[in-house]
Amino acid sequence: MNKSNEGFLELWYSSMMIGSISMVALAIIVYLIYKMRVSMINDLKEKHDFINQNEVKWYKWFYYLIGAAAAFAVNLYGQDNNGGIGIWFIVRLFISICAATLIGYVASLVLEYYYPTVLNFKLRRLRYTPRVNPKTGSKMRLLSEDEEDVHLDEGMQAEENLFSIDYDVWVDEKTGDVKIEKYQGHLLALQCNNCGFYTMKVQREEIVERNEDGSPRELLKHYQCAYCKNVRATQFTISRKEAEDYKNQKPKRKGNPKNVELIKMDVHSNLGHKKSFEFSSVEEAQKFLSEFDFDKLV
Repeated sequence: MNKSNEGFLELWYSSMMIGSISMVALAIIVYLIYKMRVSMINDLKEKHDFINQNEVKWYKWFYYLIGAAAAFAVNLYGQDNNGGIGIWFIVRLFISICAATLIGYVASLVLEYYYPTVLNFKLRRLRYTPRVNPKTGSKMRLLSEDEEDVHLDEGMQAEENLFSIDYDVWVDEKTGDVKIEKYQGHLLALQCNNCGFYTMKVQREEIVERNEDGSPRELLKHYQCAYCKNVRATQFTISRKEAEDYKNQKPKRKGNPKNVELIKMDVHSNLGHKKSFEFSSVEEAQKFLSEFDFDKLV
């Protein structure tokens, strides 16, 4: 091997070593910067939105840098056992490019199709973690769909009826303070019944039935899975109730509670947890519900 080739190979291997170490270091820095930015956000709603908008992007950059590091590392193979620049050099360069491409491609597929399942659980946990009233430090309660309409104006209710926007209303029952959080209705993909991934997204919506005054009555949403291409359609009834309707609405009780021998209750949380309870009377069940706090049981 002549001196020019020898000098080139020495420079080449030095560059590959530095490049490999640099890419790994950059990948670690990208990961740590992202985690630091997330940890600096105290408000759960802001953290939810930041993670939803940025986590997959930052993780892709992390894996792209790891792929580049792998490409540099592959080019270090056999550096002490070669007789100069030859066909092996071109083959090894080609293999390194393939390795980087494979790592980046596989990482993109995982983040695009599998990771939304993990991300969905993380986002739901942030979204439904009980809020704390900054004025009093008291835990706030998330209102149900019927209860929250009292605190939403007509425009907000219209957005929810069309599923374009979803509002969460938190109330401090001690002070009456209200906190309203806004979420995109199509922000998160649903779980596909066919492949199990959270990749089922709304493709289009159409009004299939209207009231006599022309207002929408039935909405049909068409979904398609981005992974297995499975499709489904779900029909929704658009509510016409006003806020006053919910204020005046009283709970309905059916049947004679005196004839009840056993009450079995399954409580499901928004995070997928489940607890079962049994009561011998309606009064016991009502008392349990009035004092119930799922967070203390999980």
